[in-house]
Amino acid sequence: MNQSTKYVFVTGGVTSSLGKGIISASLAKLLQGRGYQVTIQKLDPYINVDPGTLNPYEHGECFVTDDGAETDLDLGHYERFLNVPTSQANNVTTGKIYQSVINKERKGEYLGKTVQIVPHITDEIKRCVQILGSKSEFDVVITEIGGTVGDIESLPYIEAVRQMKWERPNDVIVVHLTLIPYLSAAGELKTKPTQHSVKQLLEFGVQPDVLVCRTEHELTPSVRSKVARFCNVKLNAVIQSIDADTIYDVPLLMQQEKFDEVVIEKLGMKKGRKPELKKWNNFLQKHKNPKHQVRIALVGKYVELKDAYKSIAEAFVHAGAANEVKVDIKWVHSESINERNLEQHLGDVDGVLVAPGFGSRGIDGKLEAIQYVRENKIPFLGICLGMQCAVIEFARNVLGMEEAHSTEIKEYTPHPVISLMAEQKSITTLGGTMRLGSYPCALKKGSHAHEAYKEDLIQERHRHRFEFNNDYQQAFEQAGMTASGINPESELVEVVEIPDHPWFVGAQFHPEYKSTVAEPHPLFQAFVKAARTHAENEDRAAVEA
Repeated sequence: MNQSTKYVFVTGGVTSSLGKGIISASLAKLLQGRGYQVTIQKLDPYINVDPGTLNPYEHGECFVTDDGAETDLDLGHYERFLNVPTSQANNVTTGKIYQSVINKERKGEYLGKTVQIVPHITDEIKRCVQILGSKSEFDVVITEIGGTVGDIESLPYIEAVRQMKWERPNDVIVVHLTLIPYLSAAGELKTKPTQHSVKQLLEFGVQPDVLVCRTEHELTPSVRSKVARFCNVKLNAVIQSIDADTIYDVPLLMQQEKFDEVVIEKLGMKKGRKPELKKWNNFLQKHKNPKHQVRIALVGKYVELKDAYKSIAEAFVHAGAANEVKVDIKWVHSESINERNLEQHLGDVDGVLVAPGFGSRGIDGKLEAIQYVRENKIPFLGICLGMQCAVIEFARNVLGMEEAHSTEIKEYTPHPVISLMAEQKSITTLGGTMRLGSYPCALKKGSHAHEAYKEDLIQERHRHRFEFNNDYQQAFEQAGMTASGINPESELVEVVEIPDHPWFVGAQFHPEYKSTVAEPHPLFQAFVKAARTHAENEDRAAVEA
């Protein structure tokens, strides 16, 4: 283990959804801006081994890393802020912890001892936390602990933090994110919930070093003083986190509060240079002062839960800023679309993205939407299942294969244009047939995809089970849908396009996972640019009319 690595634990109190992930990512961004090598990990207290089998309604988006780990959506925030890939080691669940301990017990590694939460589970938690620290390239490991202090499932994590603080007092600090609510009837900010939250942490043997206080109103000096006094922290370690216009404002707000300076001081690190945030500020400037606006429909079956498409929404923010365009997302539930209301749902948009997903619900609406944008020459981006739907729609309405389908949805379709690869069919474990993680893709020169990436060979992340059926490739090519991206190793089709359409691209992979503030994703940039061109053409046509 690299003894110089410093550890920052971020815990939450009072209520969930205060934004531990954004606070963790913001602190990491500021430390990174000072020249430190930083990584972030998330400890999730649920017993699922990973979120891969969780319904998006339960947990929002499942974020996939380069090495194929299905992880918490907060890892997406980490990557978007830091522009550094995460891995399997950056997301640990209680399920993984117990699975590892039980496997060791079965192998006899505990030499017949009684296996207990303390020390065996807590030792495994500490081992997982310090795996990242053992990599010499990281100066600081920030660890976000899911849930709130006092949750029964979080107790082993809090105990592991207590032990690490005791074992490495100069290398470990705890940042506690809490809420200071404003009671409008009394016209006051109330500190009591924060006091109780810290008191609960103290009962578990953990004294927070820094308090980050979420609030809707500015914290007065008297409120800060009261919090510091009753919670045993220094006055400068009471950090205000006020509601922001956008999550991308938070690092700058935290810099104003000198959050990074307080953390550096408490860890005994050198302050170094002032954070270098020029690119970040340029992005924010463009994001907040767009010159144009486009409306893009996101067609999916989980649109009532925006977190299910978190990476897509943020990729539009990045691509919008790169094009100096405000992207107004119109959330359209795929189950609500039918041939009678297409104009109502899609008649006022400049582009349509058909979202990824699993299962048959909402498929018919997606197919109707794709036919509408294909025939009306509206820019289109299909991701994963969205790409597969584009293939099915084309087979039915252009190739005349009326019963064409995916074998995921209709097992015995006479035209399985989307199907399992032969080597996958014998695998029965749900996750076993998945193509997960980063794979290469060779792009066809002259295609929209090649024009967007400006590269011949790319690497993109996958999360799917079914593939384009290559038996039909020649028929599709002859009818006007080309395979513009092919996996050079397996010859699987990764990207399809319609060349005589202004911009119609379907990607089997998930481009949204790799979009960051520093490097907006090329496909999203090209899609937004095409939507902007469409909007300008529509405006011109309206004026001429």
